Amino acid sequence: MINRILPKNNLNDYKGMNVAKWVFLVLTIVTIGRSLVHILFPDGGAQLIATIPLDTYSNAGSSAIISMFALWGVSQVLLGIIFLLVFLRYKALIPLMYLIIAGEYTFRIIVGIFKPIETVGSAPGVFGNFILVPLALIMFILSIWKKKETI
Repeated sequence: MINRILPKNNLNDYKGMNVAKWVFLVLTIVTIGRSLVHILFPDGGAQLIATIPLDTYSNAGSSAIISMFALWGVSQVLLGIIFLLVFLRYKALIPLMYLIIAGEYTFRIIVGIFKPIETVGSAPGVFGNFILVPLALIMFILSIWKKKETI
């Protein structure tokens, strides 16, 4: 099984179910798009999307949050670029990427429990975190599930 997660060669030879490959592409696009929002939006998406009440903070406080969102966006865009490279060139690593996605979103949930952020509404990321962990694990299973050979 470890060879399915960390293949030794033929890195573009994906052997899993096709649905897991295409869901991975969708997650890649979402990751890159979300990261660009954090980098390019004036508020980094903090108030507009995440409903953090920036207008109730001092200028320095809201600027710090916006900067942190932009820095988070940089990390996300780098991860998105890695995902894109995997999809285009190293498809055999898709199972490993699903484990990374499941791990990232699990840690987001844990951090959110112990270090919650004040919001005035429900940020879409809160629901997305709880959806992406089981989705990534299901897609991981499908990505290591060997396709039937056609004769």
